[in-house]
Amino acid sequence: MTKAFLLGLGLLGAAPAFAQSPAARPDSAALLPYRESARKINALVHTKLDVRFDYAKRYLYGREWVTLQPVAYATDSLRLDAKGMDIKSVTMVNGNDAKTLRFDYNQEQMLVHLDKLYPPGQQYTVYIEYTAKPDELKAKGSQAITDAKGLYFINPDSSVAGKPRQIWTQGETESSSAWFPTIDKPNQKTTAEISMTVPARYVTLSNGRLDSQKPNNDGTRTDTWKQELPHSPYLFMMAVGDFKIAKDTWRGKEVSYYLEPKYAPFAKQIFGNTPEMLEFFSQRLGVDYAWNKYAQIVVRDYVSGAMENTSATLHGEFLQKDARELLDAEYASGESVIAHELFHQWFGDLVTAESWSNLTVNESFADFSEALWAEHKYGQDAADAHAYQYMRNYLRSPQDAQKNLVRFHYADKEDMFDLVSYQKGGQILNMLRSYLGDDVFFAGLKKYLTDNKFGNGEAHQLRLALEATSGQDLNWFFNQWYFNSGHPVVTIDYAWDAARKEQTVIIKQNQPGQVFQLPLAVDLYVNGKPERHNVMLHQRTETLRFPVASKPSLVNADAEKVLLWQKTDNKPFEDYVYQYKNAPRYVDRREAVAAAAARPATDAAARALLVSALNDKYTGLRLTALSGLKLDDKAVQKAAAPVLRRQLAQEKNNNNQAAILLALAQLKEKKDSKLFTQSLNSQSYAVQGAALRGLAGVQPATALARAKALQDDTHGAISNAVSSVYAQYGDASNWAYIRDRFDAAGVQGKFNMMESIAGVMTRLNDATVLREGTERLQKLAIDYKKYGADQPVLGLLSEVSKGKSADQQAIVQQAMQAIQQAQ
Repeated sequence: MTKAFLLGLGLLGAAPAFAQSPAARPDSAALLPYRESARKINALVHTKLDVRFDYAKRYLYGREWVTLQPVAYATDSLRLDAKGMDIKSVTMVNGNDAKTLRFDYNQEQMLVHLDKLYPPGQQYTVYIEYTAKPDELKAKGSQAITDAKGLYFINPDSSVAGKPRQIWTQGETESSSAWFPTIDKPNQKTTAEISMTVPARYVTLSNGRLDSQKPNNDGTRTDTWKQELPHSPYLFMMAVGDFKIAKDTWRGKEVSYYLEPKYAPFAKQIFGNTPEMLEFFSQRLGVDYAWNKYAQIVVRDYVSGAMENTSATLHGEFLQKDARELLDAEYASGESVIAHELFHQWFGDLVTAESWSNLTVNESFADFSEALWAEHKYGQDAADAHAYQYMRNYLRSPQDAQKNLVRFHYADKEDMFDLVSYQKGGQILNMLRSYLGDDVFFAGLKKYLTDNKFGNGEAHQLRLALEATSGQDLNWFFNQWYFNSGHPVVTIDYAWDAARKEQTVIIKQNQPGQVFQLPLAVDLYVNGKPERHNVMLHQRTETLRFPVASKPSLVNADAEKVLLWQKTDNKPFEDYVYQYKNAPRYVDRREAVAAAAARPATDAAARALLVSALNDKYTGLRLTALSGLKLDDKAVQKAAAPVLRRQLAQEKNNNNQAAILLALAQLKEKKDSKLFTQSLNSQSYAVQGAALRGLAGVQPATALARAKALQDDTHGAISNAVSSVYAQYGDASNWAYIRDRFDAAGVQGKFNMMESIAGVMTRLNDATVLREGTERLQKLAIDYKKYGADQPVLGLLSEVSKGKSADQQAIVQQAMQAIQQAQ
């Protein structure tokens, strides 16, 4: 599962549109209920479903043959999860014999009274006729999965023009039981057969292979899909709709991409690296992709980012792009998700978390895979940048530092889907890989997958597999990182003793609670070359002493840049300058750029480093350097402007081009008018939108005319730019455009338009604009207050109220009070 997150105004920052706020919790996890693994009384063996859909009622009419067997003890009862259904009948079937069974049902679970006592291992089959009514189900989602009704009818009555009619399912965590009765626990595994009767014009997708397609006399068709290898119920899926299928192959297996017809021509641009991913992951893990096909489908109104249903991943519509949108696509907002879900086919599908407490063995690995694929395909800098961003996302969330990675106490299973299970866990795997070395680490993953395939795993099994391949005890590592909380918070200080020719490094752990054992690589740069020292930290304060011939030009602690810690590194700035030029990793340069950005604009050395980094070899770091420049300072402008113009001419990344145009826009120099005008012809939406904003600063009338010419383009980067120009230079007649674009935007789009809304409210003395704008900002702030949206909105409204009449100020003040009082 990929998390569906919010990004607005740097509030939460992850990609593609991912972030979340941890659920409220008591101070002590021990106050929360203990969540034991589900006891297995009966084990699922095979699940056969025959379903059809009622689009008008949004019902599923189902017939199910579920085969089970008692696990350890004889039993005469069966408990199945079945949420919000009408159960028509329950029958024991044995060949031609059929016996009606009694059952009790409370709208959550069925207790079926079997016809006799069944001993362990004896299989039996129960037949159930039922109606699933997902839209009538009161289901609670999570921060990662925003709804939990299992089965979704999208535009079933075709009432929304231009929106496709679709059906799709979402099983994780335990929502498959909203559309078929099952034992909806991750430690159950079953083979499956799903027959779907659908309008004949539609395409279907499910797990496994398409076994048959049978036309019916009523304009429908019945498709039967068979999953012949066992997997957990939450990984069952169905999708129905008007999709076009593009096909690839990998080692003779079908690899397919299901998209809306208008996006079908771009299927290979979106998904085309999938066969190479399958090969790379199979080889890297030493375990071949297990399933008989791999399909990916993009649907509307999905409740999360994406979902790793076995052999049939489902993606949200953010992945669906046309040719122009693809020009601006970044790894973190598309391809990383494709890698994440594919890696789940091993970690999550082949071997499944034994309980939600052990979600780390699913999601931490999937997050880890994003950097792993980036490293293979795009190089070490791309991998390091991706992992570093994920680590920073976790470190910015102090609430999450209180949570264990493996936690058996939680309020709700959905609470496990957080920055700890995902991004902290992924960085922990990066540390393990670095500590053990690639050969041992990946041999351990192979053993874990092989020993537990088609079954379940937890952190202990991962530890045992890695211990077997490494020959060393890893309890110390797992105890502090998997079964405890937090991370080191360190200060690093340095001293050079010229008389003794000794370099001292003092590392102090300042976090409360446990002291972490940390394997640390320290590089001392002498005469331009690094000398590597590997040490193990055990104490709260460690004084490391290294004999060295002359004072090092740089002491680089954590030279591999993999440690999950929050550090204050007290090296002088000149060392950061040396580090930027000489240390090999992306994070080395990233730290130096951050150090330069933190210094005053008057610091010439810092300014020089930032300007130099505008031409860094890695795309993302060029952008970081640009954001660090204080372009309101004249000296910075003078130094940076020529470099920015040169860089724009050679910059290949469209989003970086857009950022440079926006930086030049801050200068408002007439000489850039030609650059802005030329860039308005770009096919990149990002570049075109930035160029329009830049032109507004130097030629407002021309920009206003171009904005009117572009206002029918609903793409976010364009409509945001048009709204910005209207907010700065338009009149009340342009308000309807800004308002309507804001209303039509998704959450991220609304955040992006906040300043335009506030800007036009501030500039125009119009009662309608003030009232309608205030209502919208107030609602946004309250709806997303838990993400921190209230503070920037309050700041904007405070500026809006200045210079307004007493009556107008009262409207704004009332909104601000409502925001402050909202829970």
